Amino acid sequence: MWANAWLAGQAAPDDVLDALSVWAPTHSVTAYDSVAAGHTGLPWPDVDDAGAVSLLQTVRTVAGRVSESGWSGRPAISLVLPVPGDVRGLAPGTQFQRDALAAGEAIIITSPADDTVGLVPEFEYDDTEDELPDGDRLPELCALSWTVYSLPARPVVDHLDLGDAEYALRSAVRAAAEALGALQLGAAGGVDDPRGLVEQVLESSRHHRAPDHAPTRALRVLENAAHVDAIITVSSGLMPIGTQSASEAQIANDALRPLASVVRSARLAAVSAILQSAWQR
Repeated sequence: MWANAWLAGQAAPDDVLDALSVWAPTHSVTAYDSVAAGHTGLPWPDVDDAGAVSLLQTVRTVAGRVSESGWSGRPAISLVLPVPGDVRGLAPGTQFQRDALAAGEAIIITSPADDTVGLVPEFEYDDTEDELPDGDRLPELCALSWTVYSLPARPVVDHLDLGDAEYALRSAVRAAAEALGALQLGAAGGVDDPRGLVEQVLESSRHHRAPDHAPTRALRVLENAAHVDAIITVSSGLMPIGTQSASEAQIANDALRPLASVVRSARLAAVSAILQSAWQR
């Protein structure tokens, strides 16, 4: 969102760097293949983990500038959130498709001339030996690396209507809440305050700020999607084992399963609306 705002002249480079720093203290970017290197100016075949500034340069080099001939005033960046069984927007049979699917997320950038690259992020953690009192290791996030892949063509990304996505999100939440509430997951899981756990999961997402041009409705959809995603995360961990019947557990599973797809569609629709809003002048 911030890189797109920068390309549209709605944000400064420092705004993008500040947004990146919230995700990880350091960033690196490398080209996966020679064609990607040619599109981006990244070194090839030698691998040089360029920093966050080079990541911005990579985005600018591929996306071009607003003043360039052929610029259509549309976002050059799009988001994909692939899952097994749904890889829309990914070039089939490519390493980019496989790596994006493994990561569950990727960014696609297209130039005015339709040269296209894909970026896949990977979080890197240190090998600290620090442990929590209960013996669990506490790895610390130290970097976010981005790999750039050349793509054969501009991907076909389905348009998701923000209003439809918001309605589906609300409808799915109501149905799931009824099914899951009947199972008394908090008591079955031995957790006194499941809502408190949901708030803990949500807390990390609140550190991230959106550009000023972002529509209020899109931000609301992102917030609601994050809330539902947190409920899914907590509910999955509190699923009763042994204390409930198999049929009741199946009801819970059936209620949770479609929610993940609804959350994904809502996030894609909201991000797309925010990207588009940067170019509406």
